[in-house]
Amino acid sequence: MTTDPRDELVEHLGVLRAFALSLTRNPAAADDLVQDTVVKAWTNIDSFQPGTNMRAWLFTILRNTFYSLRRKRKREVEDVDGAMAASLATKPDHDGRLHFRDFRHAFDQLPDTQREALVLVGANGFSYEEAAETCGVAVGTIKSRVGRARARLAELLAVDDGEEMEFADKVTESVLSRHPAA
Repeated sequence: MTTDPRDELVEHLGVLRAFALSLTRNPAAADDLVQDTVVKAWTNIDSFQPGTNMRAWLFTILRNTFYSLRRKRKREVEDVDGAMAASLATKPDHDGRLHFRDFRHAFDQLPDTQREALVLVGANGFSYEEAAETCGVAVGTIKSRVGRARARLAELLAVDDGEEMEFADKVTESVLSRHPAA
């Protein structure tokens, strides 16, 4: 008896939301993006090939939806200075050398493509090949984006080569790690 691929959708909601949050940097927009992704996946489930990677398929839908919405909203007025967003929630400060607030500020300065590559490879544990497939680029492009992003983060956070760093959490550690988590 074959299982319906729709049954597997719910298993990926957590990582989809984390990826959406890294792209949108707004919890409400991330939730909307995940909802749009699930609706599109559900509606087009016949295009999913059983036996292939459902997570990668969903991440591709989410990524494409994000960039489509971004192009569509270019003409809309946004919260440019972040005043509204800053008033909604405040992240707590963390102990240790690397404060989450500092990391977030540095991470937000990266180009979308580099942030996306770091989140896929570092935080979500995608292989370079899976990340390349999700983004529709060559493996070397993903490796380059990850390398440049990590180097830029180290520069922005004033971290020297070989310097021991204290991390706020495992996700931050995996994003900054020069060696993807196994």
